Amino acid sequence: MRDLLDPKNDFVFKRIFGSEENKDVLLAFLNCTFQEAGEQPLTEIVLMNPYTDKDSPQDKQSIFDIQAKTAEGNLINIEMQLFNRYDNEKRTLYYWSKQYASQLEEGQSYKKLKKCVTINILNFSILPNERYHNVFHLREDYSGIPLSDDLEIHFLELSKLSHHKTTTTGGLLNWLLFLKSDNTENWEVLKMQEPELGKAMTVLEFLSQDAESRRLYEMRLKALHDEASSMEGAREEGEKQGELKGKLEVANKMLAKGMDMESISELTGLPIEEIKKINQAH
Repeated sequence: MRDLLDPKNDFVFKRIFGSEENKDVLLAFLNCTFQEAGEQPLTEIVLMNPYTDKDSPQDKQSIFDIQAKTAEGNLINIEMQLFNRYDNEKRTLYYWSKQYASQLEEGQSYKKLKKCVTINILNFSILPNERYHNVFHLREDYSGIPLSDDLEIHFLELSKLSHHKTTTTGGLLNWLLFLKSDNTENWEVLKMQEPELGKAMTVLEFLSQDAESRRLYEMRLKALHDEASSMEGAREEGEKQGELKGKLEVANKMLAKGMDMESISELTGLPIEEIKKINQAH
């Protein structure tokens, strides 16, 4: 078999979990996630944005997260993030709030608002603990009284799985280790133990052997790398600009106190020409 595609690629992830023919795979994954959080299993789900061939890997407008609705009308959004886009906490709250608010049309009662669940699967770490699965709700600090059950946010951090191995008892851990895909030795055993997880593995193996799927995967991977490089470049440039501004302010204060330009240049690292410009502006 050719090398497996990376299921952490959001395009591949949606092909596996967000297709109508694989809805049972998504349901099994969600139930493992909710079961580990101590919640009741779902009986059925409706895909709100199922994968179609119109989802272009290069199109920035294509949405590769998965949106689903439960039988009770609760909304679930699952997003795979291969690269760190930073400000993840605020970004998560922003998109959760948009999904929550989008339920109401003008004039409708707030009572119609249903619970919204966000599940972020991250290929990096953002939370300062060793737990690979963290769940957030709205709770009062001292008593733990819930303000509302409508907000629920999960962070599944694949980077924290280094010391974990597949289990014979099943559960969320096996699904996350499949997504991490560092070790495929136990896949045949897992296929027999967990049918839906086995189906996910079979779909990945099929996609990995399909030439067109591999071509689209490479296109998406390039687009993700380009986006990550662009964001990292912008962040570094912002840091440099902030550092330069600080140095200019320090140099300005030194000039005001009568320090000579050579000393200021040596202490701040600024060129003499830059310090002369500041001095002329006084």
